[in-house]
Amino acid sequence: MSNKPIKVLHVSTPNSWRGGEQQLAYLYEELQAKNTTQFILCRKNGELAKKGRRENWNIIESNKITAIDINFARKIKLICLKHNIDVIHTHDSHAHSFAILAITIWGNKTPIVVSRRVDFAIKKTWFSKFKYNHPLVKKILCVSKAILEITAPDIVNKSILETVHSGINLTRFEGSNKDLGILRTEFNIKPETLIIGNVSAIAPHKDYYTFVDTVEILAKQKLNYHFFIIGTGPLESNIRAYVASKNLDSWITFTGFRNDIPKILPELDAFLITSETEGLGTSVIDAFACKVPVIATKAGGIPELVKHKETGLLAEIKDAKTLASNIVNIFSGTIDRAEMIKNQQQLLTQFTKEATAEKTLKAYYSIL
Repeated sequence: MSNKPIKVLHVSTPNSWRGGEQQLAYLYEELQAKNTTQFILCRKNGELAKKGRRENWNIIESNKITAIDINFARKIKLICLKHNIDVIHTHDSHAHSFAILAITIWGNKTPIVVSRRVDFAIKKTWFSKFKYNHPLVKKILCVSKAILEITAPDIVNKSILETVHSGINLTRFEGSNKDLGILRTEFNIKPETLIIGNVSAIAPHKDYYTFVDTVEILAKQKLNYHFFIIGTGPLESNIRAYVASKNLDSWITFTGFRNDIPKILPELDAFLITSETEGLGTSVIDAFACKVPVIATKAGGIPELVKHKETGLLAEIKDAKTLASNIVNIFSGTIDRAEMIKNQQQLLTQFTKEATAEKTLKAYYSIL
């Protein structure tokens, strides 16, 4: 791989902070030490802009981003001219659209790398087909093999498709200690009670309804378990109401947003993720880093992480009955937990932020 200096413009449009924004932050941090000059164009006062200002990154903010925003597209062109940008890297669908508008309306000529993180096919509109097959889109980086396979049918030149798995910061979990007991103390959970939880936004694709249905099955068996939903999100009130409708309030605790995940995640006896769609599932990688057994659905790229009976246990999407059975099996002694955790640790080396940055930088150089 070349050591030639390279200038990259990252484009990100969300106002919130979720998995895509975290991956961009990791990438920016890693590439700082790899002979790159980077700029991030993002929403003014959004969570990414706030993070970038705190870290003294090259942040360029936009006052407002609408669905069709030709001024935002013009800003991309002007940044590319001013800073002699080599590569535009778009990190969400709207960012990709604006980069294409910068070409078609404002005549920008900078090649584009697209990150594809979503677990569904490209829309069948003329513009979607146009923007994904534009000659200046030189690489589409899919966060899992599953996403690549979903995306491939709509891409004419399939050589531009590449899998670059998301990665995590392993040092974030160094020294993580199961015995801190923060959740047990704060929520008065007895020492003999097994704790099972998920850490994610309470959003539609996470399918917390199936999470609750799984708890309902186990509650009827009167097992000594307690469940945590760690995080917040747009469906929180709906899921709280669903829990109440099933009289499961004593079984499930909502913690809200937490900034102490590295301290409380190791405390879980098992990690339960019931997603309906998932690009990869970096929260699963976090659980691996904390040596927590994982029970998951076969959504998106999750099976690339959770290999059934090797690094975790899998069930079909929305199959609460099998998910519940898998949880029981994790604790019954029929599964070799030590071997499973050992296998997790071996897999972890492929899913670090360092590995993601190295592959991404290689993709940049391949198109120059």
